[in-house]
Amino acid sequence: MISLILDAPENVAAFQAMGEITKEDFDLVVTPEVKKKIEKFNELNYLMLLDTDINHFTAGAWFEDVLLGLKNLTQWNRAAIVTDSNGIQNFTEIFSGLMPGEFKAFPKENLYNALYWCHNGNEVDK
Repeated sequence: MISLILDAPENVAAFQAMGEITKEDFDLVVTPEVKKKIEKFNELNYLMLLDTDINHFTAGAWFEDVLLGLKNLTQWNRAAIVTDSNGIQNFTEIFSGLMPGEFKAFPKENLYNALYWCHNGNEVDK
């Protein structure tokens, strides 16, 4: 299931993934929110908090995620993936070099910092 993170900054499409993730999660939650943000801000600042193992994404969910990226290729501004998985963090950093915009991985303990970075491109001073 994917749900909105309701206390995210207004210009950030922020989601939390828990349990099994399906194509319907993208159709009903992610895609409408992404469209709304792009229409309002003409760019996409995106955050996904992964509170599930990546193997809980169904094939349809993976396909929808790829389509989301391709459909909105020119609007990507910043995207944060928040996870404690080193493999996903490393993949996100590599993927960043292949896509327009900035992609960055954050550990779960830094969710607030990830939201702040998505909002304005800066990190919270430590």
